[in-house]
Amino acid sequence: MAQEKKRARDYGIEIGVLNTGVLNAITDVPGVKVGHQTLIKAENVRTGVTAILPHSGNIFQSKIPAAIYIGNGFGKLAGISQVKELGNLETPIILTNTLSIPVGIQGVVKYTLGLKGNENVQSVNAVVGETNDGYLNDIRGMHVTESDVITSIENAKSGPVKEGNVGAGTGTVAFGFKGGIGTSSRKLPKSVGGYTVGVLVQTNFGGVLSINCAPIGKELNQYPFRNAIEKSDGSCMIVVLTDAPLDARQLDRVAKRAMMGLARSGGIASNGSGDYVVAASTAENNRIPYQTKEKLDKGDVLRNDAMSPLFMATIEATEEAIINSLFAAETMVGRDEHSINALPLKRVLEILKKYSVIKP
Repeated sequence: MAQEKKRARDYGIEIGVLNTGVLNAITDVPGVKVGHQTLIKAENVRTGVTAILPHSGNIFQSKIPAAIYIGNGFGKLAGISQVKELGNLETPIILTNTLSIPVGIQGVVKYTLGLKGNENVQSVNAVVGETNDGYLNDIRGMHVTESDVITSIENAKSGPVKEGNVGAGTGTVAFGFKGGIGTSSRKLPKSVGGYTVGVLVQTNFGGVLSINCAPIGKELNQYPFRNAIEKSDGSCMIVVLTDAPLDARQLDRVAKRAMMGLARSGGIASNGSGDYVVAASTAENNRIPYQTKEKLDKGDVLRNDAMSPLFMATIEATEEAIINSLFAAETMVGRDEHSINALPLKRVLEILKKYSVIKP
């Protein structure tokens, strides 16, 4: 159902100025794969798992530079301390719901230990992020299994990425509307490196929705703090991958810019929002071998003066990924007959025309 709906650009909404990749997805970054395991059962289960694989090889044996930035730390991101300490990523990135973090770790560890070449591995740093889908999903039932996590990894593929009510976005809510999984990419001109930046988001947060600076939330009268009982809590997981040769310090700088993309969409990183960015470089020459006799790391690293185009690409792709998650999502009824409506696209398009974001 989600894939039958159009994406933002299909309506003439062009966010930013840089060109997108061919698919306008995180999988435009060479070698990247995405897998979903969607759990919709009976009336109360609305959850799932999304796996992002930065390359198709054995990630533990061929680690990649990485960084994690905390926009607002009301969350349960697993694996953060080792990534911050060593500056690398050694597993697929898993997204799921808040209470499924432990089973997410178990699934990643079991998958990693089972890979050829990892027979003697005794320590695995699984990176597992979450948002709380408890409004639509029976989150206390802890329905995600180890098998679901492994399936999402093993079924990951390149090509178009399903968005909306899929995987870890199955039961999420954003800006008071149905949220979900969204993705976008930017391809830099050759004159500034020709690199690709891809972003995938799990949207489950609040704020005042804005699309290309048009005040959608205000026009729809859908925004937090209109009265004393309304709030704007929730979370957003953001994954940024690029084939630019960056080290962990530079990736931390890139990750910070993703929060600017969240802000441009209207997110406010509220008190109860867990907003995290995982950023990694997939550049083959900068892979970090698990075992080597070499005493020095090899590979080129982009100069700081060349970073600004990547910052801009990250901001634009993050903003568009968030908007795509809303455009793809469908109205959903879940736990205790709770219902969240999809973004009212017809009305939104009228507002965008009013503010000259798209032509009448």
